[in-house]
Amino acid sequence: MSLDTPYRAIFCDLITDQTLDILPLRDVSFDDYIGKPGSLSGTIPIPDKEIADRVKKVREGRTAVYLERGGDLWWGGIIWTTTLQSSGRGVLTLGIQAATFDSYASRRRIRTDRISFTTPTDQLAIARRLWEELDLQEDPTPPPTPQTGEPPEEPREPRRLGISLGQEESGVLRTASWRMGDETVYSDALDQLAAMENGFEYQILVYRDPVDGRRIRQLRLGSPKIVNGATDLVFDRPGTILSYSFPYDATRGGTTALARGASTNANAGTESRPIFPKTQQVASDLLADGWPLIDLSSDHNEVTDTLTLESLAKRTLDEARGTVVIPAISIHLGGIVPPALLGRFARIRIRDEWYSEGLDTRYRVIGVKVTPPERGRPDTAELYLEET
Repeated sequence: MSLDTPYRAIFCDLITDQTLDILPLRDVSFDDYIGKPGSLSGTIPIPDKEIADRVKKVREGRTAVYLERGGDLWWGGIIWTTTLQSSGRGVLTLGIQAATFDSYASRRRIRTDRISFTTPTDQLAIARRLWEELDLQEDPTPPPTPQTGEPPEEPREPRRLGISLGQEESGVLRTASWRMGDETVYSDALDQLAAMENGFEYQILVYRDPVDGRRIRQLRLGSPKIVNGATDLVFDRPGTILSYSFPYDATRGGTTALARGASTNANAGTESRPIFPKTQQVASDLLADGWPLIDLSSDHNEVTDTLTLESLAKRTLDEARGTVVIPAISIHLGGIVPPALLGRFARIRIRDEWYSEGLDTRYRVIGVKVTPPERGRPDTAELYLEET
């Protein structure tokens, strides 16, 4: 980071987490969300050969980056893309694009038959099993066949990416299995499982161990929601809130929902069509209140059970009833704002011309986008909210 920023960028080996270097990072922005991976972008200046030799250790797909502020880790993830660039004046920079550690699930496919739950099992235990398997860095190359008289080669010790797992339970039991050869992306399997009625949320949280200071990558699960913190954060306008927006979007909402599953075709001479429940999910209260029919639809190509499809459709309708709104507020970052914001509850109090009688509503933080200070720009964060 630049000299006037409270952040520092720590670059580490992805698998061992050994620190490679601490390098300046400019034009930084980063975000994190519940429900999807967050991102980071920035530029490493390369003014001379000495810095260039250090920056060469930063390798896409193999390097992790953390942002630290005041001794706390605010962001951590994997560098997926780098761009070496020289300007017309010969100024060298390396641009980086990174995503939070949960993005790794979208880069792995299920190539094992070891993930099978035919007996009803807590859905969070299934989610942990998926993460346990994708975290395994097992060399898939078979050992060479030994020549006559030679001992067989010792199997390579499997490594792990280092995702710490908890013991959360939801009380919701499910059956699930995935087969080698289907090439199911791990993130798709997790999202499908999480999207069912009474599902769950997951996130990879980064922090320092309070005892020895080690960096921890922790899988956090919450059913049905991730909740963090014992007390509510309070933001006021006039006051801490610099600006706010309440985007109401009826194009993303609906009053009915139907989920389609796998295509079945027992007879090669007949048309192949996806399976779907006989009835759609309907928000009857919204229709009675005067809403028109607005249809939501989702496809789940690996689901063959209509009860599961009904559950998926109900969850879709529950989360997009009528109008979808994701409020956002912009705030100054200061000592009152903790690093682990996702899942925290925030009390938003606004009084202005629109809210002349005052708004006082409790929300859950589901996303955060931070713009570090640079060239006189203040340290600000945009918080994305969900009404509780």
